Amino acid sequence: MDDLRFVQEVVAKTVTPAWVHHVPKNFGEKGAGSIKADEWRLLATIYLPIALVLLWAERVGNDAAHFRQLLEHSMALFQAATIVSRYTSSKSRAAAYRDFIKHWLGNLQDLYPHTKTPRTRTNPHYAMHIYHFLLLFGPAISWWAFPVERLIGQLGKINSNDHLGGRSLSMHLYVIRINLSLQANMKQRL
Repeated sequence: MDDLRFVQEVVAKTVTPAWVHHVPKNFGEKGAGSIKADEWRLLATIYLPIALVLLWAERVGNDAAHFRQLLEHSMALFQAATIVSRYTSSKSRAAAYRDFIKHWLGNLQDLYPHTKTPRTRTNPHYAMHIYHFLLLFGPAISWWAFPVERLIGQLGKINSNDHLGGRSLSMHLYVIRINLSLQANMKQRL
């Protein structure tokens, strides 16, 4: 059984409380659609830790040490996601979040050399700022809401073709286009 099928099986067979929402059992396949933020949270805080421990913790042979490193690396990200998902926050939790994210980012290129996600890229950069948001605004549940997810989704649709320096212009033109469209709609209503 390949790893994706195994994770899908863990998702399907894991018993969770009734108040825990479900993740598509066929996630990772074309027909499953895009995973939403809350589904990623569930994957990172419940299903993937279970699946990866079962997949990687008992590896033996020449690659056992490598899979142990991969597991520890993944668990740092899952710990950070768990801290952010809590309903309470504190300075020590924010610091723990920062430490887990630093650990995860620090080892990313070593463990996954094919990745093009150095710390200066957008998502890792924002991940480091969540530490400050936890200190300033408290638990993420109080400020991480649908409008933010929707905005992130809209920004993700902007075609920047990964050109450095062009992203801000692309976003600026996108915002202008939206504003002009909204103004035209408002004029039609009047």
